[in-house]
Amino acid sequence: MNDVLTLPGPDLSRSATALGEEDGAVDQVLVCKRIHQVTADMKTFVFEPTGPGLFRHDPGQYLAFTFDIDGRESNRCYTLSSPPSRPDLAAITVKRVPGGRVSNWLHDQLTVGDVVRARGPLGRFSTVRHPAPAYLFLSGGSGVTPLISMTRTLYDLAAPVDVVFVHSARTPEDIPFRHELEMFAATSPNIRVTHVCEDDGARERWNGYRGRLTLGMLREIAPDFRTREVFTCGPPGYMRAVRTLLLGAGLPEGRYHQESFEAPAPPSGQAPQPGSGPAPAPASGPASGPGSGAGRGTGFTVELTRSGTTIECDAGTPVLEAAARAGLTLPSSCGQGLCGTCLTTLEKGSVDMRDNGGIRPRDRARNKILLCCSTPLEDLVIDA
Repeated sequence: MNDVLTLPGPDLSRSATALGEEDGAVDQVLVCKRIHQVTADMKTFVFEPTGPGLFRHDPGQYLAFTFDIDGRESNRCYTLSSPPSRPDLAAITVKRVPGGRVSNWLHDQLTVGDVVRARGPLGRFSTVRHPAPAYLFLSGGSGVTPLISMTRTLYDLAAPVDVVFVHSARTPEDIPFRHELEMFAATSPNIRVTHVCEDDGARERWNGYRGRLTLGMLREIAPDFRTREVFTCGPPGYMRAVRTLLLGAGLPEGRYHQESFEAPAPPSGQAPQPGSGPAPAPASGPASGPGSGAGRGTGFTVELTRSGTTIECDAGTPVLEAAARAGLTLPSSCGQGLCGTCLTTLEKGSVDMRDNGGIRPRDRARNKILLCCSTPLEDLVIDA
C-alpha cells in the first residue's frame, strides 16, 4: 500500500513513487475507519494503517488490495481517491458492479473496524509525473477517483495551475463528489467544473450539457484543450471515445494520459497484449521434466484445474492472453505485472515471468505466478 513515513506532511516535490513503487511496493495492514455513501451505487471507504505513520503516495496512484471473502483471497486494484495532502488516512471510492464479487462484498459486508491488506502505492498516472500550467481532467463513472485525488491535491496546496474538470454521468444523482467539486470551483479561481449527464434524474431535471461528451461541448468548455495536459479515466469505451475525439481534434499525443486497469487496446483483429509492460528479470517455476510440450514446436497446453479446461498457449504468449483468446475470463486488472490480481499457483511446468514488481518473494517461493506476464516454457497445470 502506501509508504508509511513519519513525516509532518506530504512533500510533493519528491515523487512518492520513487519511495514506494520503484524501490518495491510496500505491504500494509489497514483498518477501516469510516464508510460513507457517495452516490446510490458508490461508497468511499476510509482506512488508516495499523502502525504509526503517514501515507505517502502520488495523486492518481492505486493500491492492490487482498480481501478474504468466504475463505478465498480476492485481489483487486482501487485508486486512492484521497489526496497525499491529507496523509493521515487513505480512501478508496468503489462503485457497486452488478454480480461483482468484491465490490458487492465491500458495499454489503465491510464494516468500520474491519482489517484488510493492501500493497502499493502503484501506478504512474499522476500529475506529479507531468507537471503543467494547465490541466484538463476528463472522467466517466468511477473513473473519477484518480482525478478527484489530483484535484483535491491541487486545491489543498493552492497550486497556481489552471484546472478544467469535466465528469460524465448517467443522471445528476450519479455525479460523485458533486458538492465538493462545486465548492472547489466557487472558492478557487483556478478550478472550473462541468458535468455532462445523459438524462434527467428521478428528483432533478438536468439543465447542463446532455448526452455524451462531444467535440462541440469540449470547445465550449475548454477552447484551449489542445494546449492542456489531459488526464482521462473511465470505462474502456469512454476512454477509447475520448482519446479518438481529442487526438482527432489535434491534441498532441504526448499530452494525453489515461488510467485503466484493462490491458491496452490491441490493433484491429488482434487479441489484447496483457504482458506488454517493460520487463525486468525473468522468473520460472519448477520444471515438470519429461513430457513437456517443447517437442511440438512452439505450442503448449495449459490445464486450468479449477475450471476443468485445457487451452493452447504459444511460447511467448502470456497465459492470460491465451485464456482470453479461448473465451475465458480470469481475474486480472493492470495487465502489466504490477497489481497482483492475476496471481495464481503454478502446479506443474515452468514459465518465463517478466513482472514489474507485482509479486512478493514469498509468493514466488510458493510457486505463484502472474498470468498476465508469464509465458510457458512447457506444458502447464495452474490453479485457475
